[in-house]
Amino acid sequence: MSHQSDFLAYQAPANCLNERIIVITGAGAGIGRAVALACAKAGATVVLLGRSMQKLESVYDEIEKAGGAQPAIFPINLESATEQDYTQLKNALKEEFGRIDGLLHNAGKLGTNTPIAQYNASEWQAVMQVNAIAPFMLTQALLPLFKEAKDASIVFTGSAVGYQGRAYWGAYAASKAATENLMQTLADEQSELSHIRVNSINPGATRTQMRADAYPAEHPNDVTPPEAHANRYLYLLGPASQGVNGQQFEAQPQ
Repeated sequence: MSHQSDFLAYQAPANCLNERIIVITGAGAGIGRAVALACAKAGATVVLLGRSMQKLESVYDEIEKAGGAQPAIFPINLESATEQDYTQLKNALKEEFGRIDGLLHNAGKLGTNTPIAQYNASEWQAVMQVNAIAPFMLTQALLPLFKEAKDASIVFTGSAVGYQGRAYWGAYAASKAATENLMQTLADEQSELSHIRVNSINPGATRTQMRADAYPAEHPNDVTPPEAHANRYLYLLGPASQGVNGQQFEAQPQ
């Protein structure tokens, strides 16, 4: 059963994420920042993950200024993070909160727009590390904390090139195909084991730095701002999507 229409029409009620602990990667800018602000406004305590302490602190200040619950900051470089780093993060979150109610895998690496024949192997590995391997390692590390929540949601970020590969998109397309498969596999496993639901969202053309890097000739005002997707992320991270599992959502269906 498709829940795409519910997803698109959802308008988040006030405090729909009240007292929930939501972890967001790539929270310093773009979609991650927009969703972090929306989650905090909806009552969640947001855990901000990213590389730039300066950007994370800026989002932290925005949340506090708006009267949201005090967020937490954990700087982490997904390209170089080790299993030990994820274990330390899990232990810190366990000690601070005891559980996790939601996780948005938002951070991503674009890589180079070039034919496979010319693709640099080390860059290929870096893109796969950030987009596919890091979400696996982070999810695996945090799974015990999700099991302490009454209603838990994991959301992966998809892409159209993850459904159908496209010339010159190389490692990014391959990594997003891996992301979708990881989502489906995890969703299928958890459907038999727990209350944890797992889905993906393809935000489509959105006004982010990655989009600007991929399409440098495109005018930013011609692209949907990240804030326009906020309700859809709240649908997947909040109670409205209870029972929805293993689905791929399109924020901007063609």
